[in-house]
Amino acid sequence: MLRAAGLVKSYRAPSGMPIRVLAGVDLTVKGGEIVVVAGPSGSGKSTLLNVLGLLEDGDGGEVWFEDTRVSALGRSARSQARGRYVGFLFQSFLLLPSLTALENVLLAARYVGRSGAAMRRRARELLAEVGVADRMDHFPAQLSGGEQQRVAFCRAVLNDPPLLLADEPTGNLDDANGAVILGALRGRARAGAAVVVVSHRPEAAAGASALYRLRGGVLESS
Repeated sequence: MLRAAGLVKSYRAPSGMPIRVLAGVDLTVKGGEIVVVAGPSGSGKSTLLNVLGLLEDGDGGEVWFEDTRVSALGRSARSQARGRYVGFLFQSFLLLPSLTALENVLLAARYVGRSGAAMRRRARELLAEVGVADRMDHFPAQLSGGEQQRVAFCRAVLNDPPLLLADEPTGNLDDANGAVILGALRGRARAGAAVVVVSHRPEAAAGASALYRLRGGVLESS
C-alpha cells in the first residue's frame, strides 16, 4: 500500500547550517499491517509522516501509494491522492472549534466532495463505535482530550482510507483513552488498512507488525 525509497529531508538551522532529518529512509507497509516508528522528540518522526502523507515535500527519494509514484505528481494531483488514500490522526487533535463533533468528522467528506445523508449516517455510526455518540452535538471546548481524539479518529477514517498515518496519537491522553485510540488503530489494520504510527510511548508497539526506530535520520529495525 505504501512504499518509500531513499527519503531525504533537511532543514536549515538559525545558524544557517543544514540539519538532515531524514537520511535515505526506506519503508514498506502493506495493507493489514501496523508499523510503529519510535524515537525521541525531535528525531524527525513527524517529518517522516508528513513526507509520507504528502504534507511536505522531501528533498529526495520517492513515495508510492499502491502503483502510483505520488511524490512525482503535481500539487493538485498530490492533493487528490492524499484525499483518496490517506487519513491523518494528530497529537493535537486539530478540530475546528466553531464546529460540533459531528461537523468536524464530516469535514473529511467535504474535502473529497462526498457530503450527503449517507456520509452523515456513517459519521454518526463511527462516533457511536468509539463511545461518543452522546457528544456529537458538542463543540471541541466542551469535550475532554480523550473525546476530542476519538472525534479526530472518526474524521480520519470517515472516507475509509487505505492508509492511516498517526502522529503521537496518544501523546495528550491518559492511559485509558490512549488504549482506546490504539485499539481503534489496530482495528483499522485488521480491517485491511495500512497503518503507520509514530510514538515515543512503549505501549504503542504492542501488536505491531514491525517496529522501527528513527535515529540520526536513519530508520532502523527494532
